[in-house]
Amino acid sequence: MAKVSMTPHLHPQRSIARLLAAGAGLAVGAWTVVAGTAWLRYGHAPAGRADERDDLLDRFIPLYDVVERHHIRVAAPAAVTLLAAQEQDFQRLPAIRAIFKTRELVLGSTPVAAPDSTLFAQVQAFGWGILAEIPGREVVLGAVTKPWEPNPTFRALPPSEFAAFNEPGFVKIAWTLRADPVDEHRSVFRTETRAVATDSFARAKFRRYWAFVSPGVAAIRRLSLRPLKRDAERRAS
Repeated sequence: MAKVSMTPHLHPQRSIARLLAAGAGLAVGAWTVVAGTAWLRYGHAPAGRADERDDLLDRFIPLYDVVERHHIRVAAPAAVTLLAAQEQDFQRLPAIRAIFKTRELVLGSTPVAAPDSTLFAQVQAFGWGILAEIPGREVVLGAVTKPWEPNPTFRALPPSEFAAFNEPGFVKIAWTLRADPVDEHRSVFRTETRAVATDSFARAKFRRYWAFVSPGVAAIRRLSLRPLKRDAERRAS
């Protein structure tokens, strides 16, 4: 007489669904932890290490409410690395597109198609301006905005006016693309983003918004580093 198995048969689709649900739960949990940390640290942004010091960026936002710093070593000359950074295309990376889409869904944004061009051209098309530049080494971009709006407007200011801008209700944001040479054939790519609110109203609004988006901002920066490294090293080889 054939034995009847008492072990319930798990349908493959149910197993996949459970794995996806578990993965989603972990992702939400991780997001919550990072967002909570961003809320607590708001207004207490850490100073960078000695090798992260950026005198060019200090001209425009020496004191800031939040900061994001990321870097990666690249086997390519500094000028090649910086050019590769300027010519990135975030829209080619599915994970980054998903992060932008999440923001759209949560805030009810109207989708805006990015120009089919390089990162440098895209951000300038959206309103960012060049504040300062060291050819082949670093470029600083900046804008004033109300980032909590579903479809924020980014307004560039003349470099001579950016640091002193204090119109109520805004956030000043400046960020860098920077390549520090190690020797003739190697460099360290760095990107740093600083933001500061102009008054208490904007500070309260931005703190809530930053707590929500900071995990995505950090993820975008990290996800872009290795493709940049590969591209720069391919150009240098």
